[in-house]
Amino acid sequence: MAQQATPVRTARLGRTLGPEPAPVSGAVLLLPGGEEVSSRRPSPMWAAASVRALGRRLARAGRDEGLAVHVVHYRYRGWNGTEAHLAGDAAWAADEVVRRYGDVPVCLAGIGMGGRAALRAGGHEAVNSVLALAPWLPEEDVAAPPEPVKQLAGRRVLIVHGTNDERTDPELSFRLAARAKKANREVCRFEVHTDGHGLHQYRDEVIALAEDFVMGVLFGRALSRPVQDAFAAPPPLGLRMPLAAGFGSSWRR
Repeated sequence: MAQQATPVRTARLGRTLGPEPAPVSGAVLLLPGGEEVSSRRPSPMWAAASVRALGRRLARAGRDEGLAVHVVHYRYRGWNGTEAHLAGDAAWAADEVVRRYGDVPVCLAGIGMGGRAALRAGGHEAVNSVLALAPWLPEEDVAAPPEPVKQLAGRRVLIVHGTNDERTDPELSFRLAARAKKANREVCRFEVHTDGHGLHQYRDEVIALAEDFVMGVLFGRALSRPVQDAFAAPPPLGLRMPLAAGFGSSWRR
């Protein structure tokens, strides 16, 4: 009896959040969190839960600009060492945006392990910007090469991290940002004081900051003064920019 072939897993894009714009002028790919090692396939509801609030906010803010917002559904929950499955799925998703919408700018926006995927896949030719929220990064090991940053050249990069994150050390994202800043001035990082991995304590401010960044880098809207200052400031100032309580409250819709 012939053995049945094991189905090949494929990543996919979720439906656009909100009405699909016509035409599409830019895209955000939402990269949910994941695990360091796992061969399980994440459920669609699990994948969307961590990025739903951010995605809805961005879709609403970019409706008149032609913004398409998609959640990326991974093949596996795990990064899985050198396989870097989540980064591969992020790159596939950028290819899919080009196939569907043509030559439009793409922002990779990831949370936790999805933040690492966004940073790693940021070199894709369609990507002009990366948003990494509480990115999970590996502990530094003198025997292993450091997390790469050269692929971020020419991209605008915003990293946001809570200072009380006990799941992924915020100092690791600071060090990565410092290395990236040496090759690319368009890197900044905000610290959310006393907040943890989920950035729940200042969720409204974090989402407002994300909106400010995404609308600016994709559609040329003027960035808020704190974000402008963070990009312009030399290290370490622009990489330890405090996110003020109430950020965005004057223009929040």
